[in-house]
Amino acid sequence: MEKRNATSGFILLGLFKHTPAHLFLFTVVLTVAIMSLLGNTFMLLLIHQEPRLHTPMYFLLSQLALMDVMLVTAIVPKMAAGFLTGDQSISPAGCGLQIFVSLTLGGGESFLLAAMSYDRYVAVCHPLRYPTLMSWQRCLHMTMGSWILGAADGLIQSAATLSFRFCSARGIDHFFCESPALLRLACSDTSVFENIMYICCMLMLLVPSSLILMSYSVILTAVLHMPSTESRKKAFATCCSHLAVVGLFYGAAIFIYMRPKSYRSAKHDKVLSAFYTIFTPALNPLIYSLRNKDVKEALERWLGKCVNLTH
Repeated sequence: MEKRNATSGFILLGLFKHTPAHLFLFTVVLTVAIMSLLGNTFMLLLIHQEPRLHTPMYFLLSQLALMDVMLVTAIVPKMAAGFLTGDQSISPAGCGLQIFVSLTLGGGESFLLAAMSYDRYVAVCHPLRYPTLMSWQRCLHMTMGSWILGAADGLIQSAATLSFRFCSARGIDHFFCESPALLRLACSDTSVFENIMYICCMLMLLVPSSLILMSYSVILTAVLHMPSTESRKKAFATCCSHLAVVGLFYGAAIFIYMRPKSYRSAKHDKVLSAFYTIFTPALNPLIYSLRNKDVKEALERWLGKCVNLTH
C-alpha cells in the first residue's frame, strides 16, 4: 500500500450528507452550536459584570464556559464551512491544531470539574473554613493546573499522532480531526501508542471522576444531616447542577476514549463526539442558570439595569 507523510493534508468526510434529512439535522446542530456560543459567552459576561458572582465557585464556572466557547469555535466553523461549500480538506497543521485544542480543552475540563467538586465539598462540609481552604490563590492554582495538564496531554498526543506515516487514503471518517479517527489511516503499527493513549485517558478521566464521586458522596451525607430544609434545598440544587454537567461530560468522554478498539465504530464515535463537543457545551449554561439561585438573581438584576438604561 502506498505510504505518504502528513504533508498533503486530509479530507474530513463530515457528519452529514447532502440529503433533506441531513440538511435538517445540520441546521439543528448549527443552531445548538450558536446557542452554545451565545449562552457560554453570556455566562462569562454575567460573571465578570456581577460583583456578587466574584467568588471561586463562579470563577471556576467562568473557566468552564471559556473552555466550551473555545471548543465549539475550534470545531463547528470548519465543519459548517465544509458542509456548505463542499471543501472538506484540512491541512496537517489545521488537523494537528484541532487535535491539540480538543484534547487540551477536554483534559482541562476533566480536571476543572474535579476542582469544582472540591469547591462544593468545602462549601458544604467546611463552610466556616471556606475562605482558607478555597482561597483565591488555591483557586487560581487549580485553574492553572487544569489548563497546563490539558495542554500537556494535547501537545503530546497531537504530536505523536501526526508523527505516523499515513496511507494514500486521505479521508478521515469524522467531522473534525480526532486522534482515534486519524490513527485509522496510519500504515504503521499504532498499537503501542493506542495502549499508551488508553492509559492516559484512564488517568485523566477515572482519577478526576473518582475524586468527584468521593466528594459528592461526602457532600450528600452532610446535606442529609442539615437541620434546615432551606439549606438542604439550596445545597441539593447547586450540587445537582454540577453532577448533571459531570455526568454529561464524563459519560460521553469515557464511552469514546475507553472502549476497547474492537467495539469502536466511526459512526458511533461521530455521534458521541458531536454530543460532547456541541450539545453538552450548550446545556452547561442552561443547567447552571436554571438550577442556580445566585445566577438567576444576577440575571434579573442585569436585565433590570438594561431596562432602566432604555428608558
